[in-house]
Amino acid sequence: MNIAEPFIRRPIATTLIMLALVLFGSLAYRTLPVSDLPNVDFPTLLVSANLPGASPETMASSVATPLERQFSTIAGLDSMSSVNSLGTTLVTLQFALDRNIDAAAQDVQAAITQAGPRLPRDMPSPPTFRRSNPADQPIMFLGITSATQPMWVLDEYGQTQIAQRISMVKDVAQVLVFGAQTYAVRIKLDPRALASRQIASTKSSAPCGPPTSIYPPASCRGRGSVTRSKPAASC
Repeated sequence: MNIAEPFIRRPIATTLIMLALVLFGSLAYRTLPVSDLPNVDFPTLLVSANLPGASPETMASSVATPLERQFSTIAGLDSMSSVNSLGTTLVTLQFALDRNIDAAAQDVQAAITQAGPRLPRDMPSPPTFRRSNPADQPIMFLGITSATQPMWVLDEYGQTQIAQRISMVKDVAQVLVFGAQTYAVRIKLDPRALASRQIASTKSSAPCGPPTSIYPPASCRGRGSVTRSKPAASC
């Protein structure tokens, strides 16, 4: 006996069964739950640029603005936002869902290359980018403390040893190191000796480094205040 034989002999019953299935299927489809915040992996790239010592205003005008002008010409770009802090600029690029992330990465790399001549020459390295998902959250925090080693030694150990090893683990997307404190030279000035030699405190920071128009060479700390020297722009 063929399984389709009863349906062929009774076409009216078969038609009614099909109509019932379509009707109940349509009603059930409307009652399906819909998530208000679906888990969608948006094609997102995060571009980072560093210029040690530069103020947030300088990073916004000299680094973020040239990059954003080039990124705005990329096809399929939905939104772009930037965050500027002391010596660091982060530009978040979010593309359309139908945009291939690999092709978008190539366009971003080309835009960074084109913006290179308009970026400050004092940047230690060109801007870099990586794939990022705004919905991702950190799953582990590690703290490094020592009673004998200074903070800059712990920072170097975390950057060169721990962060690099963890980044090589499979499925690890990003490793960030916070609380960094690099080695710095501190010069203490004697106000009486400066006054006797008629030397201003702002002139004492000149030997600390070559002055540039992008970032100051030194900072002067007083009682409850920090004064950052501002060298004149070179012609």
